Amino acid sequence: MAAEAVHRVAVLALDGVAPLDLAIPLQVFRPREETPYEVTLCGVTEQIAATTGFALLANGGMAEVRAADTVIVPGYDPPLREMPASVLDVLAEALDRGRRVVSICTGTFALAAAGLLDGRHATTHWQYIDDLEREFPAVRVDRDVLYVDEGEVLTSAGVCCGIDLCLHIVRRDLGAATANQLARGLVAAPHRDGGQSQFVPAPVATSGDASLAGTRAWALERVGEPLTVPMLARHAGMSERSFMRRFVEETGTTPLQWLVGARLGVARELLETTDHSVDQVARDCGLGTAANLRLHFRRALDTTPTAYRRAFTR
Repeated sequence: MAAEAVHRVAVLALDGVAPLDLAIPLQVFRPREETPYEVTLCGVTEQIAATTGFALLANGGMAEVRAADTVIVPGYDPPLREMPASVLDVLAEALDRGRRVVSICTGTFALAAAGLLDGRHATTHWQYIDDLEREFPAVRVDRDVLYVDEGEVLTSAGVCCGIDLCLHIVRRDLGAATANQLARGLVAAPHRDGGQSQFVPAPVATSGDASLAGTRAWALERVGEPLTVPMLARHAGMSERSFMRRFVEETGTTPLQWLVGARLGVARELLETTDHSVDQVARDCGLGTAANLRLHFRRALDTTPTAYRRAFTR
């Protein structure tokens, strides 16, 4: 995305909208000097009822949705209900015109009702995943993911996964450096993933001293150094076998796959913000050689470091 072009985001709030689901895209895509986004809260009618008993006033309607470059449908309750024809039509029209259509949490049901998810992978809040699979058998439902990116159609799992998805969109549009900057402002993880660019495994929460968050933070501070599973296990004070099992439970991926993802994140930011050679970037991010960096870039991002730098250096 060109930094100079205004990118219009329409957040289409339906009656019964979940306030947190709604707030996420409004916060992430609010106007900033470093981003091109312009966001509008839209509704079928001017007044929108929220799940928590208060009403919202939309400053845009279906016309603003039709004019948007990205349309986002936050979660709403109950999700299994008949959608207004105007909503189904405007969502279908947006995709037909090549616009990006996004859902957060149970907003997936509106996209499914409009036929946008037929034959596509999608996800939603875990409490409603069976309903989605039963009511929309043409949708390829992915259960244990934070979000799914199908190009111009993106869906997220429950509530806070909307932050992950919105930051992913910023990363797609503007690069890792800008997404990381926004994540720091939100005090959010810049990229919770399992090393795959499209399907992102959901971490399984643990509590107390069992969490390996401290070891992951320790590793991130040393991502440019040689790191091995025995080193990580020693830092965590666990046997390698127990460490491997717990790591997969918490992150949905293996330690080595997680390290590759973390190193690619560092490489992306270095490519965007420095003029270091590809060899230097490979060394600094811990991937060693330019050839190894190119290999992982091709596997994860389907591009090369040089092409990535050209796309995201402004």
